[in-house]
Amino acid sequence: MKQTILLLSIAMMAMTSYAQSKKNNNMFTVKPFKINVQQVVLDDLQNRLRQTRWPDAPENIGWKYGTDPEFLKSLVAYWQNGYDWRSQEAALNKFPQFTVEIDSLPIHFLHIKSKKPNAPTLLLVHGWPDCFYRFHKVIPLLTDDYNLVIPSIPGFGFSGHVAMTDDGSAKIFATLMKEVLGYKTFLVAGGDVGSGITKSIANLYPENVTAIHLSDVGYPNGTEDWSTMSKAEQEFGQFIQQWWYREGAYAMLHATKPQTQAFGLNDSPVGLASWIVEKFNAWRTPGGAIEDHFTKDELLTNIMIYWVSQTINSSMRTYAVGAFQQLASGQKVNTPTGVAIFAGDAPTPREWAERKANVKRFTVIDKGGHFAALETPELWVKEVDTFFKSTLEK
Repeated sequence: MKQTILLLSIAMMAMTSYAQSKKNNNMFTVKPFKINVQQVVLDDLQNRLRQTRWPDAPENIGWKYGTDPEFLKSLVAYWQNGYDWRSQEAALNKFPQFTVEIDSLPIHFLHIKSKKPNAPTLLLVHGWPDCFYRFHKVIPLLTDDYNLVIPSIPGFGFSGHVAMTDDGSAKIFATLMKEVLGYKTFLVAGGDVGSGITKSIANLYPENVTAIHLSDVGYPNGTEDWSTMSKAEQEFGQFIQQWWYREGAYAMLHATKPQTQAFGLNDSPVGLASWIVEKFNAWRTPGGAIEDHFTKDELLTNIMIYWVSQTINSSMRTYAVGAFQQLASGQKVNTPTGVAIFAGDAPTPREWAERKANVKRFTVIDKGGHFAALETPELWVKEVDTFFKSTLEK
């Protein structure tokens, strides 16, 4: 109850400040935003779920060939008979949300202000196939010490359906931070696609970015001079090569033929759920069942944001527009950088991280995965907070 009252209080303060900023800023019009999915959309979803044509599958195949058929059927049954979108929608609407048009593109973002005077500001950048929802558990853990800005990447969630490169999103977010919200210096943390955007922001706007935190730094692609790489880096490169054979088909499809897959995923909620939930299973903490790490409500709320916004296609297209380009995200970052490698992610050695960034803190954590802020929020917050506070004290 106290948390609810606090969030409502923060939301009221934020909306009051934006009403004032709207009067003073003719270039950008910031509008309060509430998620309010039309009932006809939810009714249509239920109808589509009822009419699912389930494919055949080998008995007891589990996750061997991709999504576990039995788990997906149980998830869909809960989606039909137990899941309550309206309660999830109401919970998300307790956070102050806004939209603003930047370069003719609507950008959705959360802005939660700390009660601490002169608190540093932290920009949090999600990835794929998650969304701003990745960070909803860490908001109460961070707002004592930080102002938080959590945008939806262009092409994701409630931002406009335009896919952008890391550099393109970085420029949008820099405008949001500096010109719309008035933060001249800030911190950035990101994972997955968000890691690339975070590196781009640091490289394009070094005078504004005080420090960054990454949960992945990029991977060997075969163009490296192996004679200059340590044994650990070479073993990492071999691991990544094998990983691409086992797990990388989705990324190749996104980078080359995203439209082909989009017809099915935008039309079938079960197809969309299968495409997304398989990654949450594959990239979590090893061991146990998927529900030991994510609840059905968490999985479905993330899926629902893709479904109701119809952004699966534009989110996948992000891979295609950025493929085979020389971007600032590919350059070494000179900004002070913290790196945390969680158990469910690729076993990145420190030497490799130091090739990619000015690493001031490097931690390997034996729990958590690609979506650590959602799966293990306390561990993620402890690591990020420790790094940023140590950096700011210097």
